[in-house]
Amino acid sequence: MSNSGGSSSTSSSSSSSSSSPVGRREKEKEGRPRQFDAKAKALCWSRADIVPGRHPERWRKDAAGNIVCKRFCNCSGCLCFEYDHIIPFSKGGESVADNCQILQTRVNRFKADKDEVDKTRLQGYSCDINFTDKELDIIEMAVYGDVIRPGNQCRCRTVAEMLGKYKSKDSTAACKLPQS
Repeated sequence: MSNSGGSSSTSSSSSSSSSSPVGRREKEKEGRPRQFDAKAKALCWSRADIVPGRHPERWRKDAAGNIVCKRFCNCSGCLCFEYDHIIPFSKGGESVADNCQILQTRVNRFKADKDEVDKTRLQGYSCDINFTDKELDIIEMAVYGDVIRPGNQCRCRTVAEMLGKYKSKDSTAACKLPQS
């Protein structure tokens, strides 16, 4: 008797859990991943606009034209970004490269589950700081330990080299950071 009672309670609890909001979310998770996989993220990053004079593996422009740094994914500063569903996940958008764009974090928070938000409206929610080349160089140096510019490779001088106490054996030209 306890066996038949146990099996009937199991079947009723499983059918009630699939109709509950929690049960539906669990089924969604199984069939539709919410997060983009590494391949989709890599394609999304590579499709974003390049920042002229900056290394494309480190810097890109988001869909609103904001400069973002690859190391600042899923944080909340002005150079931070998130991978965004163009068609929101909540409205049936899939977590695939063709439905992915990078957006500055604060812009992505504004967009939330809206679709078809034009670039001008997105720009209105962008961070209003415009970084100079020198500031971006300093940030890149702090984050990556060096500054790489496409077609203009350089290396950083040591303090001893700057003081004339050491001559580098590296033939690559030393960095010349912008002064303004």
